[in-house]
Amino acid sequence: MSEADLRELSDRELMAAHVAGDSQAFSELVSRHRDRLWSVSLRTTGDPEEASDALQDALISAFRRADQYRGEAAVTTWLHRIVVNAGLDRLRRRAVRPTTTLPDHNENSGLELVEPRDAIAERENWIEISAALAELPQDQREAIILVDVQGYSVEAAAKELNCPTGTIKSRCSRGRAKLAESLGHLRNQDVGEIVTTTDQSNPRKEE
Repeated sequence: MSEADLRELSDRELMAAHVAGDSQAFSELVSRHRDRLWSVSLRTTGDPEEASDALQDALISAFRRADQYRGEAAVTTWLHRIVVNAGLDRLRRRAVRPTTTLPDHNENSGLELVEPRDAIAERENWIEISAALAELPQDQREAIILVDVQGYSVEAAAKELNCPTGTIKSRCSRGRAKLAESLGHLRNQDVGEIVTTTDQSNPRKEE
């Protein structure tokens, strides 16, 4: 199939073509949505390097698992879930790695901290939050990521996940309650605030 023909296909048709053996269909799908998937990965990990690696992991996984797509949700929703899970998996592994002690700083060392201490602490918090998110049931994790991390309105999240708004509210409520148990030591505030204020780069979408 020519590139021009592929560009005329819907996302679902591209997935079907890929599963059927078309060697260019998946590349067209990725090209179509790469910017959005990169944004999802960056907002999930909070770190460009981790985001790049997570996105690569996710696309490899999606390429290999395309035959598992059943069409119950939009292709972008299916890809979105894989990218989020890949990002959380990387952060969960990073959270359990031993930390490296920085060398002592003195006038003659020529070393300077790249980030202020508050930024480092904020990133450490986000790693811990992401590890806790990874432990939630998938439906609760997806709702929390969309609403509290990426700033979707409840209505937009419901559309993205193809379920009623009441379901999103319920999943967020249950997920936040579980996160409060594991993250309550970070800050004495609502879990939703912990998540959203840690991801300072993400402006919330309008309701």
